[in-house]
Amino acid sequence: MGVDYYKILEVDKNAKDDDLKKAYRKLAMKWHPDKNPNNKTNAEAKFKQISEAYDVLSDPQKRAIYDQYGEEGLKGQVPPPDAAGGPGGGATYFSTGGGTPFTFNPRSADDIFAEFFGFRGGAGSGPGDGMRGTRFSSSMFGDNMGGFDSIFSSFGGGGSGAGVGSGTRKAAPIERSLPCTLEELYKGTTKRMKISRDIADISGKTMTVEEILNINVKPGWKKGTKITFPEKGNEQPNMIPADLIFVIDEKPHTTFTRDGNDLVVTRRITLAEALTGCTVQLTTLDGRNLTIPINNVIHPDYEEVVPREGMPISKDPTKKGNLRIKFNIKFPSRLNASQKSMIKELLNG
Repeated sequence: MGVDYYKILEVDKNAKDDDLKKAYRKLAMKWHPDKNPNNKTNAEAKFKQISEAYDVLSDPQKRAIYDQYGEEGLKGQVPPPDAAGGPGGGATYFSTGGGTPFTFNPRSADDIFAEFFGFRGGAGSGPGDGMRGTRFSSSMFGDNMGGFDSIFSSFGGGGSGAGVGSGTRKAAPIERSLPCTLEELYKGTTKRMKISRDIADISGKTMTVEEILNINVKPGWKKGTKITFPEKGNEQPNMIPADLIFVIDEKPHTTFTRDGNDLVVTRRITLAEALTGCTVQLTTLDGRNLTIPINNVIHPDYEEVVPREGMPISKDPTKKGNLRIKFNIKFPSRLNASQKSMIKELLNG
């Protein structure tokens, strides 16, 4: 897989957003080049690695591609089977959601650091390395870098904080729910969202503008998936605009419920059907009609599993989960003596 981003950030493969932020914050404070004046070259390399690992793992699209194809696939060196471009660092290929070209453009380590702490770090800002930002000098933090520690400690519990030097900080992210039907999450869709925000001109005067954002919902996305539009919040003096984050929500469905990548449906049947068999007819989320004969004896805990008729798997939409059919058996409220006798004779025969 090449570079192991999980190992670099010291997290496991199930790490959530909060785990990644905590890990990045801890390691960025430890390995910032200006905090390691006697080991600057090594610290700078570590700082870049930590930043790149966080950049990939905190982005659902980059993380999905990395998990499936590794660093080489992510950076286009070994394109996946549906690649639209050939080998090379600039290769473009279809994302795991399908249909939208993806190019790996790593964010600057300084930009990520500024997002967390409200000011830019000094890693790699020399000519020719592609990094941006102003380097810190030890005089900015006092003798022996003591001021560096005190500044960092003030950000221990949060994301971005008050700026140093530039006097700017980043506004807290704005999260909005994005309700989707199961059909939309099954097939994928594009949502168009109109937003209204304040922007400032050169003189500092603000005006309200409207903008349409296109949100490409990929097949198989789950509730809780986040789509980030960087710095789409209001512009304010000495503030970096907030990121606007849409969070996928799942609308209830009249037929199906979702369990991970599986779809679950419950059918009500009679006791006679449970004992002698029945046929289940369903319309799938993409409009196909399924006829599923059940020839087994259906007991209260029985499930009929239909392979590959569940939700698309977001990492590989050519694969799907299963359809699981559960049964609610309607038992008769009473039986007369003749019916009881006949059932006993039948079942004991």
